[in-house]
Amino acid sequence: MERRILIAEDSKTTCEQLRTLLEAGEDLAVDTVGDGKAALQALTQKSYSVLLTDLQMPHLDGMRLIESIQQRKLPVTVIVMSGYGSIDMAVKAMRMGAYDFLTKPVDVDHLRLVIERVLRERTLQDEVIQLRGKLQKQFSFHNVLSANPKMHAVFELIRSVAQTTTTVLIEGETGTGKEQVARAIHDSSASLRSGDFVAINCAALPETLLESELFGHEKGSFTGAIGQRKGRFEHADGGTLFLDEVGDIPPAMQAKLLRVLQERRFERLGGSNAIEVDVRVIAATNRKLTKLVRQGKFREDLYYRLNVVKIELPPLHERPEDIPLLATHFTAKYARRGEAARTISPEAMEKLLKHSWPGNIRELENAIEHACVTVRGSSIEAENLPLEVTAPRTGAASLSIDLSRPLPELLREMTVNLERQYLLRALKKSRGNVGRCAKICGMSRRSVSAKLAEYEIKKEPFKEE
Repeated sequence: MERRILIAEDSKTTCEQLRTLLEAGEDLAVDTVGDGKAALQALTQKSYSVLLTDLQMPHLDGMRLIESIQQRKLPVTVIVMSGYGSIDMAVKAMRMGAYDFLTKPVDVDHLRLVIERVLRERTLQDEVIQLRGKLQKQFSFHNVLSANPKMHAVFELIRSVAQTTTTVLIEGETGTGKEQVARAIHDSSASLRSGDFVAINCAALPETLLESELFGHEKGSFTGAIGQRKGRFEHADGGTLFLDEVGDIPPAMQAKLLRVLQERRFERLGGSNAIEVDVRVIAATNRKLTKLVRQGKFREDLYYRLNVVKIELPPLHERPEDIPLLATHFTAKYARRGEAARTISPEAMEKLLKHSWPGNIRELENAIEHACVTVRGSSIEAENLPLEVTAPRTGAASLSIDLSRPLPELLREMTVNLERQYLLRALKKSRGNVGRCAKICGMSRRSVSAKLAEYEIKKEPFKEE
């Protein structure tokens, strides 16, 4: 396997000498750049095993280059060389993530030994990076990862929709990645539409504020309106407006939204001048709009105006093949500064595959982030995962009757499991809102909060997108 080395050095003579030296070895490809800014650009465009960098360079010096590499979590091993060597600079470079510090003129034999040691230690890491790159290329569509056939059908639908300005409705449970799919549609349409992607959560705002956020307002239109303000529709002109949780829009606002979708024009709050916009609207909801229409809570004409093309996202428990793929992606995302991504042990992966994931991808991401924070070794073990993932999913119906155990003990276990499952379902239904969860449970908010803390249940995975 060929490994790549990047040399960042403002002296062309030194660059060529080092290139000749290093390419004399087997399976090594060497690129050179003359400053730190060019080095950072090269590192973001190609995968390199080693960066050999000077400290004193134009545009971006070696220390700032190391800092940028760490911030972006670029998987390259950094070796620093400088003619201005000092103990303080060496210590600072090592603390910032450099593997080694060499003073100029560089000892050729020592450099060879260091490079050989680095490449030997990086063998497994480079293989993982190559594998991750292949997986990303094979199963990634505009930052949406999936190996599931249903999701691949969604990818094909996105490709078709991207060539039009059609309104799209995305339905799926909380945490299934509706906003990511909306962004994929927007990104796929970049050649046709140059405007921005603008998102708004319709459930997070009261009716009066929602109208101002969508359409903007004129000075003095309401108390506190001290100046003119553009709304989300204007900001999204020529691009995409993402209406998240569209099923929670109040009836009066539904009528105003319908008019805008029909006429592609509107007035700011308190204004009289019509403003025309060219906006693709993508709406998303974790509720069934057809059910809301039957209940009289959502306008039928607005539903048909939004539902030109519908994309239904399957929950994570229907996409088991995506769990290892997504979990590996999240280990890379939450890798500690200057360290390689953790691997996931077979026992931990088994726990991930057995969990029902009521919070879907967001819950999985939170679980992996939790594991990356608590893990001490190079591999994530089952005990590093949150309790709600690793706890056995048993309830009253599935609890085995063990006559060797006292009945009161079995009843206590049954009660605990039933209570925990009830809280998880109530949190899912209330979308992570503890107040609504308490109403469902028929308990006080304080009691529910205490129970969530007792069972180490986090509300964040269930919150609204």
